[in-house]
Amino acid sequence: MDGSLPGAPMLRHRRTPGARFGGPPAKARALDAGMGLAVARRTVFRPSDAEDFGRVADRVAAGNMALLGDRADRMEQARLRNAIATGALITSGRHLQHGDADQPRRNMEVFTNCATAAASFSLFYLLLNGSGVGRAYDDELMVVDWAQAPRLLLHLGTAHADFPASRATLHRFGLDFSLLPWGTSLESMTAAQEAELRGFIAREFVADPDAVPADAIRHVIDDSREGWGKAVELLESLAFEGAADRTLLLDFSAIRPCGAPIGGMQGRPASGPLSLMRAFVNLRTQVIAPARSGTMQPWEQAMMVDHHLSVEVQVGGARRAARMATKSWRDPGILRFIRVKSEGGLWTANNSVMVDAEFWDGVRAARAGSTQMLHQHAFSVFEEATRCGYINGEPGFINGDKLEDHRTGTAWDKPVHEDGRDVRSARYQADHAVGLLAEIARRAGTARFPATTNPCGEITLHVTGGYCVIADFAPLLACPVDHAALTPGEMPADVAEDWDARVEDSVRLGVRFLMRANLMDALYGAEVARTNRMGIGPTGLHEWAWMRYGLGFAELLDQERSSGFWTMLDRLSAAAKDEAESYAQELGLETPHTVTTVKPAGTTSKLFGLTEGAHLPARRHYLRWVQFKGVRAEDGGWTPDSDRLLADYEARGYPIRSLSSFPGMSIVGFPTLSLIERLGLAEKLVTAPEASPEAQYRWLSLLERHWIGAERGNQVSYTLKIYTDRHDIAAFRDMVLTHQPRIRCCAILPSRPDSELGYEYLPEEEVTPERFLELVAGINDPALHEAVDGAHLQCASGVCPI
Repeated sequence: MDGSLPGAPMLRHRRTPGARFGGPPAKARALDAGMGLAVARRTVFRPSDAEDFGRVADRVAAGNMALLGDRADRMEQARLRNAIATGALITSGRHLQHGDADQPRRNMEVFTNCATAAASFSLFYLLLNGSGVGRAYDDELMVVDWAQAPRLLLHLGTAHADFPASRATLHRFGLDFSLLPWGTSLESMTAAQEAELRGFIAREFVADPDAVPADAIRHVIDDSREGWGKAVELLESLAFEGAADRTLLLDFSAIRPCGAPIGGMQGRPASGPLSLMRAFVNLRTQVIAPARSGTMQPWEQAMMVDHHLSVEVQVGGARRAARMATKSWRDPGILRFIRVKSEGGLWTANNSVMVDAEFWDGVRAARAGSTQMLHQHAFSVFEEATRCGYINGEPGFINGDKLEDHRTGTAWDKPVHEDGRDVRSARYQADHAVGLLAEIARRAGTARFPATTNPCGEITLHVTGGYCVIADFAPLLACPVDHAALTPGEMPADVAEDWDARVEDSVRLGVRFLMRANLMDALYGAEVARTNRMGIGPTGLHEWAWMRYGLGFAELLDQERSSGFWTMLDRLSAAAKDEAESYAQELGLETPHTVTTVKPAGTTSKLFGLTEGAHLPARRHYLRWVQFKGVRAEDGGWTPDSDRLLADYEARGYPIRSLSSFPGMSIVGFPTLSLIERLGLAEKLVTAPEASPEAQYRWLSLLERHWIGAERGNQVSYTLKIYTDRHDIAAFRDMVLTHQPRIRCCAILPSRPDSELGYEYLPEEEVTPERFLELVAGINDPALHEAVDGAHLQCASGVCPI
């Protein structure tokens, strides 16, 4: 049984994908005023696009179709372009940012949101390309003892522009390496501090490479992402081989200076050699030295290595490292893992405990009085994880036994390559680490949990490394007529039929789009060919449910009342999997192991003001604070290296604050009234804080049944906030134990009221209606004023005049 509703339509013939998006170039959908445009200007638009989403759609469709070479279908390209331009198919932010005619010559890592890695060097390389990376730190997968790393020497030529020679560059060096108290100005830096910094450089860096031992391994780091990754691969491989008696000299002199443009990242500024040197200094002092003293187990060494490398992934200030760290509940060190983030300061990853049905059974048995050792261990893990989770929001739980279909054995079928094919592309070929990779692959073949997830939890991937390309479709934006001309849930039959067909076509176009992306040159090319994984999912579900079916959130949970909605979701899920199978046959590829998912859709949903993925609207009206690189100059303006958008937003009257907790960054506040709050739901509008945890778990269960499906589905990425002023820790534990075992995936984030959190700022700051309108009135942005007025705010407050 697949859980479909009675009467769900069968796919008796394949629809021609994109047929409803044919014709001349469609007018590009306007981005949501304020926040939507801000996101596009920050991460999507290029100067050549003239800030028009239609131009973005042109280049993204052209780049994706070019992956077929001579087989490219120009008619399909035109339909794809129209689907993207209208917002019906939004793809993902990675494709919107990087997609263009050069796509066939680029590496797939730049276009993959989701990945896993089994070694630190491959994780680092993927992060540098912008991928979110998951890694399992199970004991059975740890093959490197960093106590066996070679003596590590570092060199930067004194002629390099970033070498801390002058007093000014020395001051910056001291701040960057946390050797000076934060806030120390150049003028206030003392002679003693300056001498201490020069002493540090003399101790930690090799001034003359010719003076090192003759038998030292010498490696000049290339000025590229591949070069940075190769340096880590060399060091990690030597540690695996037991080279503690060797010396490794890394030369950073060839790396471009800080601030130089990165061509592959649309000219964003490079972080320079000192950033990478800082990572290796930390590996030497914070990992290798403690490992040699016996104070860290291999899994914790690996977590520390990955953390220090992740800190240096800055990609021009536009992207930080995104990681998932998991560990089996059976491992002896699991209690330490549970506490490692709060006690060890490892803030660069989302941490989760990998569990299974035996874990949940053990917790329940221990609660009922069982004294069996395994039951007691499960109970101890549960108690400690929920204690930390209730306070800090982490770790979470991942149902590892639900990540893969055990009947197909796909996670265990991955072959062991002795020649390094696991990690090999045209740009990067693992050579030093071939033996290391083969040993991990052998261990993974008998691992209890051979799959883990990406940082947001919606994608299942092999622990030794894999990708999943993902995309969003927005069913609301496939509507063939203006929303203002419709009555929610009531529309002519021909409009409803056309709308439904356009939604299905956007799904089918999206599947084909993703499968072509899987043709790109990839580090994990062998795994991509083996699994052909993808993940397409909806965003803006609540807006679509209201406008197409007249349903609010509470009504969606009543399957009898909302049968039309769930039947349509069944139809779309079947269409996605049907298109995946048929298009794979057409291209001569493996049928995708996964097709359906629901990703967070944070960037893409904001472009059009939609609710994000499966999430309810966070608030009714609020300031959405967005970080930009930049600080004030002494004259009150902005320093030269500040994001140019800061001055523009300041001139328009948007509120701006500089941050002390994130040095060098400022935040801009965008008054936000999401689209769903302008559609006239009135009392049917439910925000996340207003929905009970039980109702949200029910929502997830229905999505897993009707969209993810029993076969070839990933997971739903969802964060459920539990407010600690409403639920004490006992209630929290009961809720987790009752609901978490029944679903595939859900992140639970205990939270206190905003006023009690004590953070310098929150991404979303709720404000009163009066303050909201006051902020809007003070901003010189006609598009914002058109989108937000008093009537809309009344709707958001539950008293809609419509």
